[in-house]
Parts: sequence; structure tokens; C-alpha cells
Amino acid sequence: MKQFLLVYRRSAGEILALEDLGSIDPNAAMRRRFDLEMRERANSDVEVVLLSASSREELVRTHARYFKTSEELTSDLAEAVARGAA
Repeated sequence: MKQFLLVYRRSAGEILALEDLGSIDPNAAMRRRFDLEMRERANSDVEVVLLSASSREELVRTHARYFKTSEELTSDLAEAVARGAA
């Protein structure tokens, strides 16, 4: 499982940084996350998250809110509801 470190601006829905940490030691990955959180702590609009996935593609699929617009997410939800109702 790979570790990905993401820095995200909530208000704009934009990724400020995305680091593929690979199969780094989980403790080292968490330390990197804490370092970035300390750097961004004055900005409550910035979220720093450490995510795990087998690939970048899986990361985008499982954590779509960071990678898609609100319009895309709404469309995806409407399609899922329509499939469930069919």
C-alpha cells in the first residue's frame, strides 16, 4: 500500500500539493504530515491529509472529493441514485 500526502484548500476545492510517498514507513509518513500541518496551522482553510491506496488511480476513485468538482460529485451521485432506482 502506498502513502499519499495531500494538501488541499477547502474554499477553492484545489489541491495545493500531492506527494506520492510510496511505501514509506507509516511513522515517517505521519511525521511528514505533521510537519506540513505545522506549516499550515495558521490557515484553517488548508487541510493536510495522509491517505493510503494501492495506486494514484485508486486514490482518485476512493477519495474523489479531493479530485472532482462539486458538479462532478453531484452528477456522480445522481447517476448512482438513478442506477439504484432502476
